[in-house]
Amino acid sequence: MGDWDFLHDMHHDGYNSDQIADAAACGYNPYEHFDVADYGYSPDEWRALDENELPDESYMVDPELVMIFDNLVHSAKSFHAITDRYLQIWGELGELFAEIHYGIKRHKPHTKGSDGKIGNDFIEIKTISPEKSIAEVKVKRAGNFNKLLIVKINSDFSFESQLIARKKIEKGDGIHMRASWSSNQSTNMPKKKSR
Repeated sequence: MGDWDFLHDMHHDGYNSDQIADAAACGYNPYEHFDVADYGYSPDEWRALDENELPDESYMVDPELVMIFDNLVHSAKSFHAITDRYLQIWGELGELFAEIHYGIKRHKPHTKGSDGKIGNDFIEIKTISPEKSIAEVKVKRAGNFNKLLIVKINSDFSFESQLIARKKIEKGDGIHMRASWSSNQSTNMPKKKSR
């Protein structure tokens, strides 16, 4: 089976186009049941992230990764300037931004439940692109994360981000939780800007 065959399986299993698009953006089916124990972790090991555990500006980032990120942003910006179309690489840009600016150690591709870790905290990364009319993200309630990092890419290809404790995300029923960029403007952990 190819890396993206699961998208066809989702279509055949009756998932709607939005769900399939979400899965394509994160590289796995986020609607499948996820058990943290399958990956050698215990929910009992979770603890809240202390603000002083966030990497400071002096932590070491692979300079090659930074160069690749900068080249991707430049290519996406140039492509948009020439074609008036966006390259659909928002999720990967958001995750690279998180890795570079927050020191997130990303999981292997197709790991379910979260995108990476900072210390002992599991982090889910969601990206808001300039194409989105509403500045909000939705995440699967069953996801194995205790912090949500929202990366917002503006129309000028500048980046902003917010790291939000899961407990501060709206309560409710249903498969998904929604987190709005504007409702988190003055709360939660520090926001970072780039470019």
